[in-house]
Amino acid sequence: MSYEFDGNKYAKASGHQKEWGVKIIADLGLAGTERVLDLGCGDGSLTAQIADLLPAGEVVGIDGSQGMIEAAHAHARPNLRFLLMDIDQLDFTEPFDLVFSNATLHWVKDHRRLYENVARILRDGGQVRFNFAGEGNCMTFFRVAQEAMALEPFTIGFDGFEWPWYMPSVEDYSRLVESSALPNAHVWGENKDRFFPSVDAMIAWVDQPSIVPFLRCLPQQLQAPFRNFVVSRMVQQTRQQNGTCFETFRRINVSAAK
Repeated sequence: MSYEFDGNKYAKASGHQKEWGVKIIADLGLAGTERVLDLGCGDGSLTAQIADLLPAGEVVGIDGSQGMIEAAHAHARPNLRFLLMDIDQLDFTEPFDLVFSNATLHWVKDHRRLYENVARILRDGGQVRFNFAGEGNCMTFFRVAQEAMALEPFTIGFDGFEWPWYMPSVEDYSRLVESSALPNAHVWGENKDRFFPSVDAMIAWVDQPSIVPFLRCLPQQLQAPFRNFVVSRMVQQTRQQNGTCFETFRRINVSAAK
């Protein structure tokens, strides 16, 4: 299922995702001639940083959200382009040297299909580098969202609700990868628990992208009350004495070669 996001708001609220991505990009060891695919490029800022390292290469960023792609287009240049495309429907004929993804693949449910598609579009000797949310991620937000979903009058919107994210344990994911189209991938976990610098920064993250899958289930007149309840409870449960706000962030990292 694809969700629609506000790419400009996401650009302002995703500082922690970008911090993780910058560190990963710095370790890619790019030669400058590679053809790279960024799965879930978001507002395109990290994709642009990869393009900066490829003066004789090419980067393609894809995202399933029109709002994200519209924001990303501001970064486009001769060696960088963006496409509206579902990750489950990868449609490329020319192979890539690297398939990269940062803070996106927890939105993708079928990772066996993901690896089949990635292996198909990756050249022999090509590399994969993924980072996404794993078990234990965003425990406070998930608890608050589930509390809100169980309250009247919000319950009306969540009959048959499908949880938006796939966040496995490192052990379960390692077993999945071992039987995938890239069975020799290296998988490891990482604790990235974060103190948001302020209440406003935490609320911005709640608004984009965290609460989006829940609001789409509710009639218009209930969306603001639901959002306000979640924000109020998040402030109560995450704010520290120094004004920062704490949330758990647990990551799964994948490095592989074809």
